[in-house]
Order: sequence, then C-alpha cells, then structure tokens
Amino acid sequence: MSVLLEVQSLSKKFGGLTALSDVSFQVPAGAIVGVMGANGAGKTTLFSLIAGNARPSSGDIRFEGRSIVGLSADRVCRLGVARTFQIVKPFPAMTVRENLRTAAMFGHAQQRSREAADAATQSVLHEVGLAADAERPASALTLSGQKRLEIARAVATGGRLLMLDEVMAGLTPTEVAQMLDTVRQLHAKRGLTLLVIEHVMRALMELCERIVVLHHGQLIAEGTPAEIGAHAQVHAVYFGGPA
Repeated sequence: MSVLLEVQSLSKKFGGLTALSDVSFQVPAGAIVGVMGANGAGKTTLFSLIAGNARPSSGDIRFEGRSIVGLSADRVCRLGVARTFQIVKPFPAMTVRENLRTAAMFGHAQQRSREAADAATQSVLHEVGLAADAERPASALTLSGQKRLEIARAVATGGRLLMLDEVMAGLTPTEVAQMLDTVRQLHAKRGLTLLVIEHVMRALMELCERIVVLHHGQLIAEGTPAEIGAHAQVHAVYFGGPA
C-alpha cells in the first residue's frame, strides 16, 4: 500500500511551549488512522500543521511524495487535504447547499460554476444525511447536523485525505453510532484516506486500522487498536493505571 501522508520529525514550539516534539508516522493511501491523546497532547496542533493553518518549527510533512511545509491552507486544500474543525466552523448565514458549493468551487475539485458544484455535491448531501436540510441556513442545524456539515464540506472539496477533528464530540450514543456508519460508508464508497482525532474511545477503536498516541507533544505508541489497548505506557498516561 502506497504512503499518502508522511510526517517526518515534526516539531512545533509556541514561545517556550513545545506543542509537538519530533513526531513521525505514515498514513497509507486508503487507510483509517486514529490520533489519540488527552487534552493538550498536541492533536489539533498536528492537524493545523498538516492542513497549513500553522507552520512547523522543524520537520517535514509530505503529501503524495511532495513537501507541503510552507504552503498556505488554501493551497494545501487544493492539493487534496481537507479537514474538519473541533469547534464547528460553518458559514452560518449560508445554506447547507451553499456551504458545500463553496467547498467544491474553491477546494481540490475546483468546480467552475455553481451548477457544476451543486451537481457534484448533491450525492454528498445524501451520503451524510443532509439532503432534507439543503436549503436551511447552517446556523439552524443541530450540533449533530453541524458536525455532519463539517464532514460534508470537507468531502465536497474533492480531496483524497480527510482529517476529522472530534466529529463525534458532544453527540449522544445513538448519534455516535450513526456518525460511525456515515464515516465508514464515505470511506468505502469514495476511497478516502482518513486521519481521525477522537475522544470517544469506542469509536476510535472500532473505526481505525492503526492508532498513533500523543502525550505532551510526543508520540509514545503506534499500532493496531488491539496493540494500543494492551500498551502499558498508554494505560499509564492515558487511563491512569497499569495495563
């Protein structure tokens, strides 16, 4: 399996604070890889560096074999990297359809007209369960709906790598199960590669093929869900006890 994303010795400092320190891992094309860690572990900082929202202090990020360090977020998106945000960031005054249209026209897909963008994203609306809400303003959606819109908008960019930042946070158990089904179906139908941050451990363990674990900005473990579940250091720093 070819490598789609490679993080090489990545570090990020904010003044005297080291948010990430010498982190390295690979994401194979078509895989679902989870990022696990307590609050402050560096997970969202990692996403921001990959997506071009921030620049690393050192190290490299390679997407499809080329370095993307130093590229702006819009250029990274047009190359095929799309992300959601932990705190939802829709265009609130726009309708759901307009949110997706904007993503399709200015993301990797670069659809050239409103009509082409709407045609290209109609299936996305159905796949994420928002077809009935297409003409509603984004601000009128429930939290679950806005989480789905985050995913739909990222998918609508047409990218190959989809980075999901806690899209199940704040949802009920029923909504989590429904979101898991949605993410699995998008992955299977569209052949997407997923990098997933999630605090809902059941969801992370069920969804991902491999998991990387961050602690105070350092990568302390990497492996299958079973390997991570049995990892003594992960238990010590994350669950507060021995394996």
